[in-house]
Amino acid sequence: METAAPSTVIVAIDGPSGTGKSSTSKAVAAKLGLRYLDTGAQYRAITWWMITNGVDTDDPQAVAVAAGKPAIVSGTDPAAPTITVDGLDAAGPIRTQEVTSKVSAVSAVPEVRTRITGLQRAIAAAAGGIVVEGRDIGTTVLPGADLKIFLTASPEARAARRSGELRGADAAGLAATREALVKRDAADSGRKTSPLAKAADAVEVDTTELSLDQVIECVVTLVAERQGA
Repeated sequence: METAAPSTVIVAIDGPSGTGKSSTSKAVAAKLGLRYLDTGAQYRAITWWMITNGVDTDDPQAVAVAAGKPAIVSGTDPAAPTITVDGLDAAGPIRTQEVTSKVSAVSAVPEVRTRITGLQRAIAAAAGGIVVEGRDIGTTVLPGADLKIFLTASPEARAARRSGELRGADAAGLAATREALVKRDAADSGRKTSPLAKAADAVEVDTTELSLDQVIECVVTLVAERQGA
């Protein structure tokens, strides 16, 4: 741990996919000795549960009825975050393309958001400060967070990063990734319940031309400034 932060500080980091949100959030939490929560993983987890249990993810009513059934538990160690569904390790299964293609539809169901938001608030309220990353943390889940960050980046930069994560993507793959990201942005920003949006009091950080280390340092500095204000 290189830097000290108040043990009760709550940092909300929002933004679309490919902006460096997860890498930044985990590194900032580790650097400041805070807990870490990937809220996107929780929505992926409930989506994976729906798929594996035969729930039609295109049927909002069916999804709503099942929303309270899975037991989702998130570990908050930034060095080794975990997530289980009904006691099963779901860290790998929730990252499949099938889950990725269905998570926006499932996440848009109000009953799902109510369920997952409740889990998120309970985790944030537990002892110890935390960095929480997602899409509606500063606006809906934790509007009273001590610091709100909204990460952005150009669609091209985000697609390149995401394609890099997928390894060896060619030009066609890069274009497909960009199209998928833009489509998901539209779905997440346009949903009626807790859309992807920048909180009015959030600090926007454009990561297009920044290295990961620069983004991390920027956020750590913002935390320090906010605590010193």
